[in-house]
Amino acid sequence: MDLFSIFLTIAGLCLFETISSIDNAIINAEVLSTMGEKARKWFLTWGLFIAVFAIRGLLPWLIVWAALPQLGPIDSLTATFSSDPHVHEAIESASPILLIAGGTFLVFLFFHWLFLEPKHFGLRGEKFFQEQGVWFYAVVSLLLSAIVWNALQREPLMAFGAVVGSTAFFITHGFKENAAKSERELMQQGLSDTSKVFYLIVIDATFSIDGVLGAFAFTLSVPLILLGNGLGALIVRQITVSNIESIKKYVYLKNGAMYSILFLGAVMLLDSFGIHIPEWVSPALTFGTIGFFFLKSRNALATNGGQGAAGH
Repeated sequence: MDLFSIFLTIAGLCLFETISSIDNAIINAEVLSTMGEKARKWFLTWGLFIAVFAIRGLLPWLIVWAALPQLGPIDSLTATFSSDPHVHEAIESASPILLIAGGTFLVFLFFHWLFLEPKHFGLRGEKFFQEQGVWFYAVVSLLLSAIVWNALQREPLMAFGAVVGSTAFFITHGFKENAAKSERELMQQGLSDTSKVFYLIVIDATFSIDGVLGAFAFTLSVPLILLGNGLGALIVRQITVSNIESIKKYVYLKNGAMYSILFLGAVMLLDSFGIHIPEWVSPALTFGTIGFFFLKSRNALATNGGQGAAGH
């Protein structure tokens, strides 16, 4: 990769991580507001270290290592920068399995949002799909069947990768479904600050899965993922501390994040089936999609006198 490609990849990763973590930042800010000063400082300092290095750094490395066990821990970390032809051959052979798993996860995530999650309607048709929420499980089941069938024609392990991606979605979805409920219970039960800190760390870990898997649509380089996602996590922490109410007024940013997730998931699926997508496409799609919904949010904010969109 040349310097411009590296910069574009890191910038795209940073923006994607920031926007896809807004829900996480909102939960963090609301729970932190009920905690003492000492506990808040501990979480914002050591919690950041855990979020950036222990989760967003360790998880992509472990994923690459699991997909390429023959490389060992060091080569798994530095694989995409290696000049060893055997390393590149190993990456080439294992990348479809990794990409199809991540792509399946992201596409499922988008359809769950489209069919079942409350939202501000940013595009024509979103209201229609939300009214057909009962069809979500039918749609993703048929989609998984189609992905697995086509994967079996190429490589059985790709089919297994698709199943792993769908399994990861439903596991993390279960944690997220309980996040809001657990947050309300934390507020009502008057639990200790220590319990709240552990809760926020678990929530951080759960929400980080989206950003980590989406990162593989940009690059398979763990150092670049660590740098881009780490910068995004730093920005999310700053938003959590100082600007969360302002960010919440930009009501279509979540739409931008979810359409970015759809596009990145599609890129990963296409790439896994051998349809080469240039490396600049994922950052360009991310910037273009989020930029569109940012401008839409800003226009809605101006129209409604600083209150954002009026309804869902």
